[in-house]
Amino acid sequence: MRWGHHLPRASWGSGFRRALQRPDDRIPFLIHWSWPLQGERPFGPPRAFIHHHGSSVDSAPPSGRHGRLFPSASATEAIQRHRRNLAEWFSRLPREERQFGPTFALDTVHVDPVIRESTPDELLRPPAELALEHQPPQAGLPPLALSQLFNPDACGRRVQTVVLYGTVGTGKSTLVRKMVLDWCYGRLPAFELLIPFSCEDLSSLGRAPASLCQLVAQRYTPLKEVLPLMAAAGSHLLFVLHGLEHLNLDFRLAGTGLCSDPEEPQEPAAIIVNLLRKYMLPQASILVTTRPSAIGRIPSKYVGRYGEICGFSDTNLQKLYFQLRLNQPDCGYAVGGSGVSATPAQCDHLVQMLSRNLEGHHQIAAACFLPSYCWLVCATLHFLHAPTPAGQTLTSIYTSFLRLNFSGETLDSTDPSNLSLMAYAARTMGKLAYEGVSSRKTYFSEEDVCGCLEAGIRTEEEFQLLHIFRRDALRFFLAPCVEPGRAGTFVFTVPAMQEYLAALYIVLGLRKTTLQKVGKEVAELVGRVGEDVSLVLGIMAKLLPLRALPLLFNLIKVVPRVFGRMVGKSREAVAQAMVLEMFREEDYYNDDVLDQMGASILGVEGPRRHPDEPPEDEVFELFPMFMGGLLSAHNRAVLAQLGCPIKNLDALENAQAIKKKLGKLGRQVLPPSELLDHLFFHYEFQNQRFSAEVLSSLRQLNLAGVRMTPVKCTVVAAVLGSGRHALDEVNLASCQLDPAGLRTLLPVFLRARKLGLQLNSLGLEACKDLRDLLLHDQCQITTLRLSNNPLTAAGVAVLMEGLAGNTSVTHLSLLHTGLGDEGLELLAAQLDRNQQLQELNVAYNGAGDTAALALARAAQEHPSLELLHLYFNELSSEGRQVLRDLGGAAEGGARVVVSLTEGTAVSEYWSVILSEVQRNLNSWDRARVQRHLELLLRDLEDSRGATLNPWRKAQLLRVEGEVRALLEQLGGSGS
Repeated sequence: MRWGHHLPRASWGSGFRRALQRPDDRIPFLIHWSWPLQGERPFGPPRAFIHHHGSSVDSAPPSGRHGRLFPSASATEAIQRHRRNLAEWFSRLPREERQFGPTFALDTVHVDPVIRESTPDELLRPPAELALEHQPPQAGLPPLALSQLFNPDACGRRVQTVVLYGTVGTGKSTLVRKMVLDWCYGRLPAFELLIPFSCEDLSSLGRAPASLCQLVAQRYTPLKEVLPLMAAAGSHLLFVLHGLEHLNLDFRLAGTGLCSDPEEPQEPAAIIVNLLRKYMLPQASILVTTRPSAIGRIPSKYVGRYGEICGFSDTNLQKLYFQLRLNQPDCGYAVGGSGVSATPAQCDHLVQMLSRNLEGHHQIAAACFLPSYCWLVCATLHFLHAPTPAGQTLTSIYTSFLRLNFSGETLDSTDPSNLSLMAYAARTMGKLAYEGVSSRKTYFSEEDVCGCLEAGIRTEEEFQLLHIFRRDALRFFLAPCVEPGRAGTFVFTVPAMQEYLAALYIVLGLRKTTLQKVGKEVAELVGRVGEDVSLVLGIMAKLLPLRALPLLFNLIKVVPRVFGRMVGKSREAVAQAMVLEMFREEDYYNDDVLDQMGASILGVEGPRRHPDEPPEDEVFELFPMFMGGLLSAHNRAVLAQLGCPIKNLDALENAQAIKKKLGKLGRQVLPPSELLDHLFFHYEFQNQRFSAEVLSSLRQLNLAGVRMTPVKCTVVAAVLGSGRHALDEVNLASCQLDPAGLRTLLPVFLRARKLGLQLNSLGLEACKDLRDLLLHDQCQITTLRLSNNPLTAAGVAVLMEGLAGNTSVTHLSLLHTGLGDEGLELLAAQLDRNQQLQELNVAYNGAGDTAALALARAAQEHPSLELLHLYFNELSSEGRQVLRDLGGAAEGGARVVVSLTEGTAVSEYWSVILSEVQRNLNSWDRARVQRHLELLLRDLEDSRGATLNPWRKAQLLRVEGEVRALLEQLGGSGS
């Protein structure tokens, strides 16, 4: 999965940034809208719009001009109610949009895609076999704005019918939604009445006759009163026909007769034909949207202007879109108000990194040519960097993305098979994607693409379906590669989409060997005739003494079982391949899959890779994640809506095969990034029982060094939070955890016996959460490591409240936590509030002699404390000697470790001290550490000079060598 590379630093122009004032956006993706309810809603004040490239915002609000065409007060009120109902309906958000915040609304901010005027000659020109490149606008044909669609043509003739066409994902539905809302808020004063029709809705009526007036009255009840006045509205009446590809229109007089009466019942298709002929309501204006393959269904003589929706062909449009959507004021809040909002600085950083990637990496810019993929990029970034709604997974984002673009879409409405467009894409593009994953490649030649598209095509009808798919949807999945040296090759528009489609191809059972295909046909044939043959053979066996007949009888029963076992072996092979891909040793030390995905979108800071360097190996770690995610119940339900059903039995058998393989390979110790990938697979699968069985052997959770973003914390908590067995150790050192992450991970912490939270910049706020953890009645933590966090004395005061009521903690490390004298004195005063503590480490906290001595005396009086670490504090020679004497004088009291020596001997804890120094050498103050090591070295030399025992001298010399080696690493003198 690779999309971005190392990119040079760049910045946006100041003029562009000043132009962006409102942090809202309205996404141009394909939303299939239906019809408004007949109820009424209060019509509030019009919302402010921000537009780019020809919006209709310059239009004036409604002023009462409609009184000229609809003079009665009742007609005026009916149209106002119609406006309110349309505005209420078209402002509704799908569930996928509510993740961007409770105040997000698609009608607040909009970025118009480029609309290029085209001619009938261009439409009649035969397309190339793989016409994936976007054709630049011709000279003399500037982009069209929505307000210019019905302007007179080049010859000065009035334009009454406009056809807008575009491939899947270019934003046809969004433009319709935009135009309807503009009219509702008075920004299209040229039209007194707007009536939108969904051709998908009209096609569902079949051949049932109904008049135009009936169709309007059924869908828009307030307009019943103004229906007799429609003919008088003339060009001020606008019909919007969205999704013409759903209707099979016949403009032949023999097929559709002429009819000019809006009250005459006809088939819906016949009404649309007569409207487009300008035979019914000849003065009315009509806007049609369609996919490219259906343009020819309307004869060009009935069309005044063609417009191609070209998407975001300008990079500045893409930047504007991302800026507006990612800077939503509350898009960082989780559903239900939980979670922490992303700060404006964090959002701005995401936008700037994405901008640099757009400028420096042209492949992502080519993908974001389609507004739909801009939405996918924003949704993915929101998933990676904001609190994740419950149950949302990466697979569900991609599945919902396809539902938003392909729901209800058939490949060809005139084809009797009524084949789902998504099912056809899964069969063809899924085959190409899987072949790429299996051969570890992301670049495809034209022969590769044609081979997958044309595989198995034999009839004229199949070639016709392929032609439609090429024109309407191929550009949605594939894009020409724009990388140097890759001319003539193609890549999937988004790298992760290749892995998603490959996984979909597998779980749908579309990958079959020749043996499986033949075996299935034979098994089905035998199954159909087996009962009859068995009955005949049974009768013959009783009448004739033929001993071979019972054997033949049993063989017939065995055939279906053999085929079933063959299919089972195939599923096991797929599961084996998936698990091996997940646990490839070559990927053990790369970033986790979530960081890889973020880097592919945002790019990686630093210089570009040199062209002469060998290419990096392609990584497909998302492929097994998507396979698990597609087997979840939610995604299977959405796929069924798209015409790609996954049977429950198939999902169960696939899951069992995967569990069997994971049970064998999942017990090995994994590096932190790979362990997170393993947990992410279970999170995508969304099956707690499955995860509990597979992860029952997990005893150590080592995620040290993994950057724990909100989504990663959610993943770990969702997968491991509900388990029953205890975790021996949870190591989250150097994970950039924050208090919100601690709260998310609380269910996991309650299962841990040892908890390591070192190097996480945890402060006072985190101490409050740790206090609540220690006071929890299910807490079983025995060892708590908080070293190298800026807890300060105030944080330790809060932490001691938790320790006072805790009965499980026996080992506590507060090494290098900024306690100072105040913190150690506070510990000395409250140490007796906990009666179970056995070891306390407060080394390297900048404490002086007085505070250290007070804590040492309190430790001597503590009933259970056995060991106190005080080395690397600001102790004088006299103070160290007093502490050594105190630690060795009292019998049964706590031992105090302040140096590498004890008298003239080496301390038994010398390796513990030096290992702490070695482990934190890069994070501690080097000058301060060097000074303390020099003091320790002087103590060792003094002890060596004071003893005559050769064995002790040898031990002291050995430790001196270790200290000198550390000093050399720090750049000091080791002599």
